Amino acid sequence: FGSEFVICEIPEEYSERALIAREALIDALSTENDEILELALEDKDVPEELLRKAIRENTISNKIVPVYCGSAFKNKGVQDLLDAVTYYLPSPLDIPAALAYEIDSHEEVKIESDPEGPFVALAFKIAADPHVGSLAYLRIYSGSIESGKVVYNVTRDGRKERIGRLLQMHANQRQDVSKAVAGDIVAVVGFKAVGTGDTIASVAKTSTLEKITFPETVISVAIEPKTQADLSKLTEVLSALMNEDPTFKAKIDSDTGETLISGMGELHLEIIVDRILREFNVKASVGKPQVAYKEGITQVASGCCTYERQIGGKNQYAEVKVSVSPLERGKGFVFINKVVVSKADSKEFNLNNFFKSIENGCQDAMNDGILIGYPLVDVCVTLNYAAGREGESNEVSFKIAAYEAVKDALRKAGAVLLEPYMKVSIETPEQYMGDIIGNLNSRRGKVINMEMRDDIRVIECHSPLSDMFGYSTQLRSLSQGRATFTMELLHYDEAPKAVVERILGVNSYCFQSQAEASF
Repeated sequence: FGSEFVICEIPEEYSERALIAREALIDALSTENDEILELALEDKDVPEELLRKAIRENTISNKIVPVYCGSAFKNKGVQDLLDAVTYYLPSPLDIPAALAYEIDSHEEVKIESDPEGPFVALAFKIAADPHVGSLAYLRIYSGSIESGKVVYNVTRDGRKERIGRLLQMHANQRQDVSKAVAGDIVAVVGFKAVGTGDTIASVAKTSTLEKITFPETVISVAIEPKTQADLSKLTEVLSALMNEDPTFKAKIDSDTGETLISGMGELHLEIIVDRILREFNVKASVGKPQVAYKEGITQVASGCCTYERQIGGKNQYAEVKVSVSPLERGKGFVFINKVVVSKADSKEFNLNNFFKSIENGCQDAMNDGILIGYPLVDVCVTLNYAAGREGESNEVSFKIAAYEAVKDALRKAGAVLLEPYMKVSIETPEQYMGDIIGNLNSRRGKVINMEMRDDIRVIECHSPLSDMFGYSTQLRSLSQGRATFTMELLHYDEAPKAVVERILGVNSYCFQSQAEASF
């Protein structure tokens, strides 16, 4: 329906409205284009080509935004939209050079759109395909590539990759091509370890394009396969989906053994679950949504570990001392190395070879918190001392020592439970505003700002995610289906006592006593 169309004269009953709309378009463009203004003042007809040229120029300069109406579901207006993309949106030559950053110096450099330059591309999407496996969509910023050529994943330490096939994608159809140049978007078959946001280049060590920042997951559900065959299938499907969607995560709960999948919200997980059950035909039971809580610390504390073991008749030794301190909300994990290795020390035992293993061990300690077991965030770990012995120390021993040293420090650092707070934006007719604000207050929401946009009231609110489950249904009920809302992660903040008690399942709670009980 709607896929076949004909171009004909505007029906007579709409001709007057079309004329008024055209005059409004000319009037708007005349403020930015002298040629159109002159023709309009002389009451002369403005050619279609001139209108398109003016729309394109002003679109590229961000002075106007063309708006098209249609329905993809009913295939109406899609053709006009695709034509508009061709007419008005910029080609790679119409926009400034892409920004990139040197790997070592982090200095800003510009990547010009030059087909003859060195090859640089961004993998902006990974998709699982039932026929060819994994498809990596590349936007080529510079240079060219051909099928069979070797390229490098700059983001992943210059890992070598080979291009199997190059595909030009046309909606649900594809066409093999032998070569692609700067400005092209192509899909590549054959990559082994490429993720969304990776920079692909013709040399292993070069500048990386600006990274894509992905928000944290805030909601989880448990999913359990019904048979052993479904378990194997589910494992493969989850791996493919995580590779395809960086905002989707899956893990095994260390306490319950359940498989937990996490995403950006209820709708996100509903779509993922539907794909797992319907598209991939996995038979599984799905639990209720759960908030993805995290843990933090409130105090500075120190910890140490001397790791001494004998494994397979060989001694294992490593000693690590660290301190942990809280960071501002949203800062994540920071590792600071204060150990300086002198040339004399490095001749006897080169500690420089093990700093990366120590950092990895510290970061692994963030995966399971002290309080309840949720991941830790906004923690700075400082390495104050490390020692090893030649022939007895290796990467594993240092990683274990670092992990245990951090855990030792965290037990003394005043652990707290953190819950996600969401930035909620609601658009509603004025008459429903009172009921909506009252409902937000009952959900621990805090109204930050209210404004009028035409005849619609816009409410900006901050609210904990745990109290926003089922909000879509209730908002429709409160507004008779006329209000809409959007919600995104704002930050994680300390949960109030009542929430902590509910999570822990106890009647009383004290952060300090809980930290002491963790020894």
